[in-house]
Amino acid sequence: LFVALRGEKFDAHDFVKQAIEAGAVAAVTEKPIEGCPCLVVKHTGRALLQIARFYREKFHPTLVGITGSVGKTTTKEMIACVLESQYATLKTQGNFNNELGLPLTVFRLRDEDEIAVLEMGISDFGEMTRLAKIAKPDTCVITNIGTCHLENLGDRDGVLKAKTEIFQYVKRNIVLNGDDDKLSTVKEYNGMQPVFFGNGENASVTCENVESRGLKGMSCDICLKGKMAENGEFQTFHVDIPMPGRHMVSNALAAAAVGRLYGLNAEQIKNGIESLEPVSGRFNMIETDKFMIVDDCYNANPVSMKASLDVLKEAKGRKVAVLGDMGELGTDEAALHAEVGTHAGTCGIDALYCAGPLCEHLAKAAKEADPKLEIRHFADRESLMAELPKLLQDGDQILVKASHFMEYGKIVEMLSAEK
Repeated sequence: LFVALRGEKFDAHDFVKQAIEAGAVAAVTEKPIEGCPCLVVKHTGRALLQIARFYREKFHPTLVGITGSVGKTTTKEMIACVLESQYATLKTQGNFNNELGLPLTVFRLRDEDEIAVLEMGISDFGEMTRLAKIAKPDTCVITNIGTCHLENLGDRDGVLKAKTEIFQYVKRNIVLNGDDDKLSTVKEYNGMQPVFFGNGENASVTCENVESRGLKGMSCDICLKGKMAENGEFQTFHVDIPMPGRHMVSNALAAAAVGRLYGLNAEQIKNGIESLEPVSGRFNMIETDKFMIVDDCYNANPVSMKASLDVLKEAKGRKVAVLGDMGELGTDEAALHAEVGTHAGTCGIDALYCAGPLCEHLAKAAKEADPKLEIRHFADRESLMAELPKLLQDGDQILVKASHFMEYGKIVEMLSAEK
């Protein structure tokens, strides 16, 4: 079945005949197409959601829905790695998490799938309700409430309101980051008491002895308390997380919480977390004969940008941040870029090369924070790419990060090919 969606740059109605010739039995369209079998509807995007909801109801896997401002994809990967040790597990591929990606993931469900781990991303009010109505998760996980999509959501309270729309359709468990000042205020919903992870006073999955292994990852002891412990009291086990950054510890705690809710023991949780492999564009390490490149360029917001800079400072060697504009930040976009710039100027990196009109605020704030820091700002990505090879040195540890529209993946490709 070919669903003819309309986008900003395309209209799939132009390809209906081609799709039928290629083997589609029919098309869902917003207008009749001569010579083609069509199901004509008012809005093909909404029709896709309805089809996905119908399809989802034909299958009965346990479903874990993951949302949050930062860390959704890595947390989804960690949870899936943990659950795979005991269950046939379907997971969202890449970050297919919106009103197109979620239906496409749901259409991959098969009878043999015991658990599905679905990432759910939004940018406006009402979207989570539509996604959750399809997914109907048994368990939901919220990683944090950050400063992203403020263009539509206004402020962090708006982000909290939009993300927690998922609660309407959750059947059994709510798993929340207890270190987040907004999420920690959630008491209960429809009789479900939240399971908190982190180091807040309400957390039942916590950590201690956290250590950085540089760009090789993190180590910590995960502590399970009360009902989360196998003995019903207290339990601790050590885990080596194969991705760097303090925020990765939080993601691992979320995975441990979900693992325990579904009956996995400490050894299974440990093995699952330690088997994690990075997703392209999500803190993926690429080592060439010249550089160590941290490919974190799929997307960016102020929280994730600062977290990535904190990881970069742990690197051995010259630390270079190659940053770009962050989108959808609303009226405070200049101030939020400046906030990241101040952080860049105080976190211990050696050089900052950035591009884009908003990054001018970032570069200026970084220079004010550390006048000695090597900083170069360029008008656009192309100008940056033209000069970057001359600015870099053999042995550099390079973080590449920007919002997706900046297409910083092209920078990663260029640097990966450097000999």
